[in-house]
Amino acid sequence: MKKILAITGIRSDYDLMSKLLHRLHSDPQIDLELLVGGAHLSQTYGYSFQQIQSDGFKVLHSVESLIDSDTLSSRIKTASIMLQCSIDSVAHWQPDVIIYSGDREEVWIGALLGTYLEIPTVHFYGGDHTSTGHVDNPIRHAVSKMSTFHAVTIEEHRQRLLKIGEPDSRIRVIGNMSLDNFVSQMPIPFKDLCKEIEMNERLQGYAIVLFHPDPSEKQIAGLIFERILNTLSLLNIPGCVGFPNTDPSNGEIISIIKKYSNNKNFHFYRNLGRNQFISLYKHAIFIIGNSSSGIMEAASIPIPAINVGIRQVGRLAGENVVFCGSEKTEILAAINKILSNEFQKKTLSVKNPYGDGHSAEKGYRLLIDTDFNSIRLKKEDPLVL
Repeated sequence: MKKILAITGIRSDYDLMSKLLHRLHSDPQIDLELLVGGAHLSQTYGYSFQQIQSDGFKVLHSVESLIDSDTLSSRIKTASIMLQCSIDSVAHWQPDVIIYSGDREEVWIGALLGTYLEIPTVHFYGGDHTSTGHVDNPIRHAVSKMSTFHAVTIEEHRQRLLKIGEPDSRIRVIGNMSLDNFVSQMPIPFKDLCKEIEMNERLQGYAIVLFHPDPSEKQIAGLIFERILNTLSLLNIPGCVGFPNTDPSNGEIISIIKKYSNNKNFHFYRNLGRNQFISLYKHAIFIIGNSSSGIMEAASIPIPAINVGIRQVGRLAGENVVFCGSEKTEILAAINKILSNEFQKKTLSVKNPYGDGHSAEKGYRLLIDTDFNSIRLKKEDPLVL
């Protein structure tokens, strides 16, 4: 039996991997366990640990690690707590492979555990890059150098890993596994969804708002977020608004949410079940903010996506995506553009560049068929490469 440890610290990375985790969980020859920490165990961010429990996964260890403080130091302190508290559990269980996804602090926790405990690792969603200088870039690339193998989303990401010296034999392009859920999931009927998430039915015709702070915009993150809400109100477009992630300056955004909490034009939520979130997405008329979801997932519905500000700039995007500045006039122009008949027609025929919704099986076959232990030692000399 093959033992696989998956690491997750926030709902977003869990959703990226959920289809693969379910596929592994259903295989009687796989012993899958999860290492859980960070925002999953925080009431502020919706206590998404409940989602993991309801999905039926075995949890090797859960670490209440999140320092719920809006500071630069809180994020690395949170990561250090999770790392320190998980070493003994992982060392004792000795999985055959450790898997993790994306660019948040949990990935370097997984890479460090694998490197020092001599356990092969697989990094999913590596090779991506934005042009903003966000901390996620160096974290993502550094973790790729420490990881045994890479399952990337698109050919561009493979090429980027090759440029940083990773050999082609350690890289596989499989697409974006989160799209599997978007393609296969039947949405909950709108009225039933409203009852489940306690949303007023009159908000039909809403936009999804997902906005997270970027370090280069942290001084004005709250201001940009409020401009988005004000512009939607000006156009009489309802908004379903998610709470931000745990990055510094999230407190400013949360304070704006509290300010607008009684505004009948908006529905605010901390965390939703996967089926609820996908259903919310499929009933929306567009998504606006700066979440990677708008870049990678909106085209699979398809609906238009507006990326406000500098976060996500530089990423490959489909023709359904519009990038705009953070001034109110720019946000207004972007909304008017995506609501035009011409843009709506173009969106209906858009092809998602990140995959076709059949990637989880490729990730599963990769984990089942590859002898990672035989390639665990990274002997490649950068001078030779």
